Amino acid sequence: MNRFTRSHLLLYAVHIVLALLVLLPLAFAFVSSFRPLEDIYKYMSPITWKTFWPSNFTWGAYQMLFTERGFGQIFLNTFFVGAANVIGGLLLGSMAAFAFVYFEFRGKTLLFLLVLLTFMIPFEVISIPLYSLVNSLGWVDTYAGIIIPGIANGLVIFLFRQFFLELPTSLVESARMDGASWLRVYTRIVMPLCKPVTVSASLLIFIQQWESFLWPLIVTRSKEYKVIQVALSDFVTEYATYWNEMFAAVILSILLPVVLLLPLQRYYVQGIANTGSKE
Repeated sequence: MNRFTRSHLLLYAVHIVLALLVLLPLAFAFVSSFRPLEDIYKYMSPITWKTFWPSNFTWGAYQMLFTERGFGQIFLNTFFVGAANVIGGLLLGSMAAFAFVYFEFRGKTLLFLLVLLTFMIPFEVISIPLYSLVNSLGWVDTYAGIIIPGIANGLVIFLFRQFFLELPTSLVESARMDGASWLRVYTRIVMPLCKPVTVSASLLIFIQQWESFLWPLIVTRSKEYKVIQVALSDFVTEYATYWNEMFAAVILSILLPVVLLLPLQRYYVQGIANTGSKE
């Protein structure tokens, strides 16, 4: 066996180990979602084929999610919050980036540095003053309170700005010389060319909102506005942890992001890669 073959075998072995580290917990959660609660850790030691195969198969955990836990409304809430943030975030982020690239105004560099700082500061630092602001506006326990603070996204502005810098300036200059307004340049010329970065920014915003826990927990009170990450914490109570229902909810919660990401991953990677090719 030559040196080249041995190095490839070693590389494949490392990849297999890393894949198992990621996939085995997911496989255990998936299988356990079809078990009764008392069987969840029954076959954990020693680890055998029964650890990853439900002996007493049941749909009970999934039925409980929708009949007793209200996960139909929770999924709709989470999807609505994510979709609203995608629409608002794309509009605001692309227009802000357009202004940073094509307009000249005093303090532009300083303002862009402040935009960069917004996605470098941990959310926990601004959560209390943000809650005070939302509370003063009367948005606590409303969709507006969950959605609007997440629309302004510094990372989305950065992605669009980097992509706009890649576009030929002569394209915009020619349109302006032909009498096109800035709104027409933005809507008819620039944005139609931004499909990769639009897809990648949409996925970033949607997945970020889908996985959001702290802010929805702080700003909501009632079950009417509960989102999925907050609902997952309900399975741990003072008296018991409902592992089978938690695993079922986790499996359902990762399905939609995966379904969205798989067919769009080519645009997602292309959009992210293009942002670093030119400053």
